[in-house]
Amino acid sequence: MESYKQEFIEFMVESDVLKFGDFTLKSGRKSPFFMNAGAYVTGDQLHRLGLYYARAIHDSFGLDFDVVFGPAYKGIPLSVITTMAISELYGKQVRYCSNRKEVKDHGDAGILLGSNLHDGDRVVMVEDVTTSGKSIEETFPLIKAQADVEVKGLMVSLNRMEVGKGGRKCALDEVSELYGFPTAAIVSMTDVTEHLHNRECRGRVVIDDAMKERIDAYYEQYGA
Repeated sequence: MESYKQEFIEFMVESDVLKFGDFTLKSGRKSPFFMNAGAYVTGDQLHRLGLYYARAIHDSFGLDFDVVFGPAYKGIPLSVITTMAISELYGKQVRYCSNRKEVKDHGDAGILLGSNLHDGDRVVMVEDVTTSGKSIEETFPLIKAQADVEVKGLMVSLNRMEVGKGGRKCALDEVSELYGFPTAAIVSMTDVTEHLHNRECRGRVVIDDAMKERIDAYYEQYGA
């Protein structure tokens, strides 16, 4: 695993974004871990997060694209910080774009924030995590309705590696199969478990043998 991915795993824990314990997910599943990208709140955290996204996008999709699109709401800051980080790391100027939940009918009217989309634009989408693929189900038609764009890929920070709505493949793989563009994550839960198992982080071991057994049991039930 690349060193920046190892750093990112520890960064999620240090930022209280990735936690281990007892959690009830929106789906109703009982999970031993939980990720909340809304916990990135400081300037330094957001700057670092953008750099991790930019590195992962570069490594997975290259830089042959024009727009970073982040679905509302959590995708809005992700698209901004990733656009800035791509400029900082690679000197590549791309535009950011996000959507509103409701169409604005005055001033800068419309459904989009940031840049407009134009025919021929190549777009990379960014999200925090994809569990079921529902947000892409809503966002992909919205993007395609604005202009004849090509989606070059979807990057999320963590692949939870759980079965999607189809019940066979993980949500990221389902999205790729359904919409015809590649998907990737900065890290997967396999990466997280391998890196943190019996390793001290923030002065404590967050995945000891007992927690690893719980995570393994969770994936026996819900894993792709």
